[in-house]
Amino acid sequence: MKSTPIFRQSLTWGALASLVIAVIGGGIGFIVDGTIGLGSALIGTALALVFLSITAGSILFANRFFGSDLYVPIFFAVVLGGWIVKFILFLVLALLLKDQPWINPVVLFLSIIAGVLVSLVLDVIIVSRSRMLYASDVILPGEDKASN
Repeated sequence: MKSTPIFRQSLTWGALASLVIAVIGGGIGFIVDGTIGLGSALIGTALALVFLSITAGSILFANRFFGSDLYVPIFFAVVLGGWIVKFILFLVLALLLKDQPWINPVVLFLSIIAGVLVSLVLDVIIVSRSRMLYASDVILPGEDKASN
């Protein structure tokens, strides 16, 4: 599948960006609220990485069925299932972490937002630099199938 390298690159750069966010956010969190701020920044960064990796990982997994007659339904079922898992996981973690004394909610929230924003920027850069065709197997008027 031609999109597989793009999603692998997205996962790699996302992991590296999360490491940078963890270091910077952890430092800022430590300055703001000591070890509680540090822990909150690390947890928030890890959550952002996990949530964003589920989407790319589910697409990479679904691409393994490319060429199968059931590829399209399998693809959408896997990706939609990944989104549902992310949604449920987010709700459960939000409820569990909401009132914990060892969490600084502002640092946690800001590190999650930083992870999401950096990941979106990286995805835009990666996709815009890729040489992926917008359409495949297109036959323009006046062309015959033999020339493709």
